[in-house]
Amino acid sequence: MTPDGRPLLSRAVHDRAHLARLLPDPTGGRPVRVLTVDAQRAVPVQEGPSGPQLVWDERPELPTGAVFLGEADGVPYAAVRGERALTVNGRPVDLWAGLRDLGADLGDLDAGLLAQAIGILEWHERHRFSPLTGAATTVERAGWTQRDPTTGTEFFPRTDPAVIMLVHDGGDRVVLGRQAVWPAGRFSILAGFVEPGESAEAAVAREVEEEVGLRITDIRYVTSQPWPFPQSLMLGFVARADPTQEIRVDPTEIEEARWFTRDELRTPDGQLAVPPSISIARHILDLWIKDEL
Repeated sequence: MTPDGRPLLSRAVHDRAHLARLLPDPTGGRPVRVLTVDAQRAVPVQEGPSGPQLVWDERPELPTGAVFLGEADGVPYAAVRGERALTVNGRPVDLWAGLRDLGADLGDLDAGLLAQAIGILEWHERHRFSPLTGAATTVERAGWTQRDPTTGTEFFPRTDPAVIMLVHDGGDRVVLGRQAVWPAGRFSILAGFVEPGESAEAAVAREVEEEVGLRITDIRYVTSQPWPFPQSLMLGFVARADPTQEIRVDPTEIEEARWFTRDELRTPDGQLAVPPSISIARHILDLWIKDEL
């Protein structure tokens, strides 16, 4: 987590400059730094003296197809889908890597811009045609809206709300589960998507009962984090369950679930792998282990 207690992907510091999106040139005629994101959501990286840094392409103007991200310290930023290269504007690229690999190690500015860039470009990839007529949409507002050319209907970037919840027994134990596709020994807190017509709190209760058969109380919001894989917003909660209830795993979603103590999580024994630091699951688990929830 950040020094001020935020999840690592919730630390954006740039100005999204939303009003500038309405202008013919949102950069105001200034040179713009452009980030290339490839089809695998990887970006060019250079190892700096204090860790990895994104390699930005300095352009005299906003290139065709780029999405305006905003500005920081008077410098406009944008992102565009493109191919990998060994250099960017004459600067060497040490590697191409994704947000999961880099997010915890990037500085605040790069981390916030990268999460935004991936999310908005993924939306464009998945919504190139109008859901009303099937016509190819036109992109407007510097990449932040699409329009059906036959009906004039505007479409805006969508974000899918998902809940992620730490379920504890009111004492020293927490329920963790694992999916079959995860690396061996990986366990995490439970999660699921909010359904239409459902509150986030109702989704927490429903998902926990569906996945592990537990009824919960004391549902409380903790924090949130963008998760652009491809377009989720993770809403973090904590809740309580009576430990005398039987855990009944839904095999279509969870391979295994059980109670863990704080000591088990503090001293990994080689059989348990907690989520990586970039995830909100790890952020919430760390808070619980330190008794700060």
